[in-house]
Amino acid sequence: MALLTLAALAGCGGAGASPARHFAAASGVMRAAHDASTADPGEAAAGLPGEAAAGLPGEAAAGLPGEAAAGLPGEAAAGLPGESAAGLPGETPAGLPGSTFACPGIPASGQAACTMAVNTNVPPVANAALPAAAIPGLHPVDLQSAYGLPSQNAGGTVAVVDAFDDPTAESDLAVYRTAFGLPACTGANGCFRKVDQRGQTGAYPATSVAWAQETALDLEMVSAACPRCSILLVEADSASLDDLGAGVDTAAAYGAAAISNSYYAIEWKTESNEDVHYRHNGIAVTASSGDRGYPSYPAASRYVTAVGGTTLTGGPGNWTEGPWKYTGHGCSAMIWRPRWQPGPCRGRSTVDMAAIADPQTGVATFSTQGGGWFVAGGTSVGAPLVAAAYALSGVPAGPWFSYARPTGFHPIGGGGYQPITGLGSPNGVVAL
Repeated sequence: MALLTLAALAGCGGAGASPARHFAAASGVMRAAHDASTADPGEAAAGLPGEAAAGLPGEAAAGLPGEAAAGLPGEAAAGLPGESAAGLPGETPAGLPGSTFACPGIPASGQAACTMAVNTNVPPVANAALPAAAIPGLHPVDLQSAYGLPSQNAGGTVAVVDAFDDPTAESDLAVYRTAFGLPACTGANGCFRKVDQRGQTGAYPATSVAWAQETALDLEMVSAACPRCSILLVEADSASLDDLGAGVDTAAAYGAAAISNSYYAIEWKTESNEDVHYRHNGIAVTASSGDRGYPSYPAASRYVTAVGGTTLTGGPGNWTEGPWKYTGHGCSAMIWRPRWQPGPCRGRSTVDMAAIADPQTGVATFSTQGGGWFVAGGTSVGAPLVAAAYALSGVPAGPWFSYARPTGFHPIGGGGYQPITGLGSPNGVVAL
């Protein structure tokens, strides 16, 4: 497909002034008064909530000693799709029919890959002025309807953290918002801002076509879910978890109400050391659960809301959702399951809730780097969409808050907690 070239794919894995504390008056800021109410309940100074009471030893800096050798009992019985004897499955054996991964392959150790998939059955259309009626894929009004989002609410600032530079991020966002009649969100009116992982402007990272498409999708999904939210784009120098984590910290320092992370990495023994970047009381941090069928990080972190994927069909008043089988899911081999999460095993289950991900029923996306208008999916859709929904809720909490309010979700696959879709998809923002 023309969207991706070998040069573009090469970029898929691959000290300055302090950032301003706030970038806009409308920003959702870290409020000390809310920290106690939004923090993980029972959380001790060591950051491991109630593990002693639950009979689980505290998490060591090295991760969970012996877990790699012993595995987590019962994992095979739980049915982790496509898992090989080595425990690191390759891409789903059947591939991704009618679609392609923007960042194919398995990322190297310490590196992340984007979680966007492109529908190859729908050729891209370069016409930026295409009328809305001719634009393929789900539109903002569809997503607002399907998830009961109060789109007229102001929701503070949503940050999007991605790797590398998207040089046309702001202009592509303008095309999308204009096409669907959303209010302008620009640097000039104070709604949009782009910074690097240090919070600086001007000297941005190198460009990756694949990650630029990911960035465009993320910004547009925030816009679709919360048209009146301000948007902060933080571009990490590379796809390393260290750089992306630094970007998350910068987003928090800028006063984001919610932070979206549409990428995944293979689990490793000391991954919990990275949790410091994703633990920001009073700020909702979301992460895609991945598109390869197995658990990944940062979705495994107890400090993020891990967003899985669905297939969404129908229309207003008649939406139907089912689990998207390529969703990354399962139980972490490195991080204990928190007290507040149900599950059959000792590891953290890497899906808390879900949203549209199937590229065959995917969302309208505009990216100059991607050739214009196209239809996208992957769990990359859900992370920014849910982050924006968190911002709409007013005082974002964390995943533990949602488990106490299961009626705030559309049940999927029989209701109750499901491995691929978690609690279900958001039904308004009361459970966020």
